[in-house]
Amino acid sequence: MSDDDITSQGNFIRHIVEEDIAAGKHGGRVATRFPPEPNGYLHIGHAKSICLNFGIALDYQGSCNLRFDDTNPHKENIEYIEAIKADVYWLGFDWEERLFFASDYFEQLYDFAVELVKAGKAYVCDLTAEQTREYRGTLTEPGRESPYRGRSVEENLDLLARMRAGEFSDGERLLRAKIDMASPNINLRDPALYRIRHGVIHHQTGEAWCIYPMYDFTHPVSDALENITHSICTLEFADHRPLYDWVLDNVSVSCHPQQIEFSRLNLEYTVMSKRKLTELVDNGHVEGWDDPRMPTIAGMRRRGFTSSSVRDFCARIGVSKSENTVEMGVLENCIREDLNTNAARRMAVLHPLKVVITSYPDDSTEELEVANHPQDESMGTRSLVFTNELYIDRNDFMEEPVKGFKRLVGGGEVRLRNAYVVRCDEIIKDAHGEVIELHCSHDPATLGAKPEGRKVKGVIHWVSAHNAVTAEVRLYDRLFSHPAPDSAGEGKDFKDYLNPDSLKTLTDCCLEPELAKLAAGECVQFEREGYFCLDGKRSTPDAPVFNRTVTLRDSWARIERQLKG
Repeated sequence: MSDDDITSQGNFIRHIVEEDIAAGKHGGRVATRFPPEPNGYLHIGHAKSICLNFGIALDYQGSCNLRFDDTNPHKENIEYIEAIKADVYWLGFDWEERLFFASDYFEQLYDFAVELVKAGKAYVCDLTAEQTREYRGTLTEPGRESPYRGRSVEENLDLLARMRAGEFSDGERLLRAKIDMASPNINLRDPALYRIRHGVIHHQTGEAWCIYPMYDFTHPVSDALENITHSICTLEFADHRPLYDWVLDNVSVSCHPQQIEFSRLNLEYTVMSKRKLTELVDNGHVEGWDDPRMPTIAGMRRRGFTSSSVRDFCARIGVSKSENTVEMGVLENCIREDLNTNAARRMAVLHPLKVVITSYPDDSTEELEVANHPQDESMGTRSLVFTNELYIDRNDFMEEPVKGFKRLVGGGEVRLRNAYVVRCDEIIKDAHGEVIELHCSHDPATLGAKPEGRKVKGVIHWVSAHNAVTAEVRLYDRLFSHPAPDSAGEGKDFKDYLNPDSLKTLTDCCLEPELAKLAAGECVQFEREGYFCLDGKRSTPDAPVFNRTVTLRDSWARIERQLKG
């Protein structure tokens, strides 16, 4: 892919990088990293960070590491690690040989902790978690020093060694940095460096450790050991930057990366909290992390989003320090623009109504050569078989038409796309008065032509009944009915705004045979219906399942305009 595909326009982070290169900082090197926690699947907000970190590295001939922050093993597993790797690859990025784990540095991190203790800058504290919170103070009141803060270096070294040896239970002791309990920045009030965790088998180190380093200690050290130059993170870590710098200033590392913060991605009609996404999965509100309604990269991939459209979206929204919420329509429009250009056209009847062309011989078939794309001849053509029995969409027929209805009506005419003009001569109903079949006649002179004087306003899609593929079609929509489910109202839980219509399943849909040849995840346009892809997880060779990727138009925007009056 080209640089234009994966990078955004100028932003303040790129300006910082360019100034550092010009000044010769870090020898003119650029090294970034993407450091996810393997405790869930990545979402669209992570995609923004991936594109930013890998994109900057590519732009400035640098490198970007993939490093798993695996310091909390009771929430982590291999499934998440493999899913994250797949997501980064799918977005179009390659960490090459630079795959790391924070656990790779556990021994070095412990040595640095010992170094801090020896320098009198860390101590073992016996306060309980509740007492630690109480001693920490508030935003308006300073904290109080722990009664264990004055322990000698020798005692702290002994206790830390015994913590590592497993002599103490979970929560019994904590290694803390000795900084400033009166600091206006709460993150500097003797933050925790190590906590005890028994009974956990780490996916990389097994049972070798029963103490684990905290994120605010692990992250800067890992960055320094990997010779990262620019440590890019979201704004919630801005108050942690003084601690990031303190750690690097007080341990024996030769590299001191610069932490730079940018605003995280907030997207309408969804939630970005991994805790809340986990709750949706664990409580069965969705079918898993890769449910096509989820804002996860895996869910978007399964729904048919393309990696290029997601990268385009990340580039369009840009990078800033201002918190804002992006309209879901911006993301959906990026998908539409990409698929409108690159997706082949096919015909699919989602609500079948049988049509018999009484004027067409029963034993005749006719092959019609039609374009795969109306504007791109390079996409070639395909053959459609025309027979006397067809399916049209039930929504394309009205016995009693409303004003403005331009499709098929009793006694009226309509053009079958790429085929003939037909007229509805007879309506067949069942015992309950429901329309079950239409008998029509065709005009042989109208195949691929518009005879002079003939005006037919409606064009509808169809599928031959003789070779139609029967499929399940799943109509996915926005997961939440409120644009801001996180803050929609006092006393409300975000799950109160789950959209009951976020999934509608249609069975016995009739599709043209070409759709049986699609590869899993391949996207096409169902003409007049929207963009759809074959669901590789639910489909079988004999029972294909298609997911709606996105509608042809933003129907939500129209509804919102109506509500605003």
